[in-house]
Amino acid sequence: MANKYLAIDLGLKRIGLAYSAHKDIVTPLQSIIRKNRNQASDEVKKSIKEWEITTVIVGVPLGGSSEDEMKRRIAHFMNLVDFEGDVFYQDEAGSSKEAEALIKGEMKHLRDGRIDSISAMIILQRYLYTNKIR
Repeated sequence: MANKYLAIDLGLKRIGLAYSAHKDIVTPLQSIIRKNRNQASDEVKKSIKEWEITTVIVGVPLGGSSEDEMKRRIAHFMNLVDFEGDVFYQDEAGSSKEAEALIKGEMKHLRDGRIDSISAMIILQRYLYTNKIR
């Protein structure tokens, strides 16, 4: 069975999601508007089940002073999600700016989660490329 990946750009207000089952094609999914951590983790759990995810990639600011704290928060969140597959971290540095540049124009000012999911798409593309998953 081929791996099916879900990337998560975990934010306090919105959670961006992106999916890939074909290694070269990464698709941004509908983002999750975060009301509280239980609601957010339940919605991520639903996406994992719906898309039959085997591997989760979570964006984290690697190398910064907040890296350990962010990994701790992510681990806690993923514990709530109760995902039993593999979870990997990928550097998210600049992914939101890259996402905004891809959207250009009026849409980039909307706070509906599109940028968060495109950021998750970029995080997953980086992971797949860096790990030469072909």
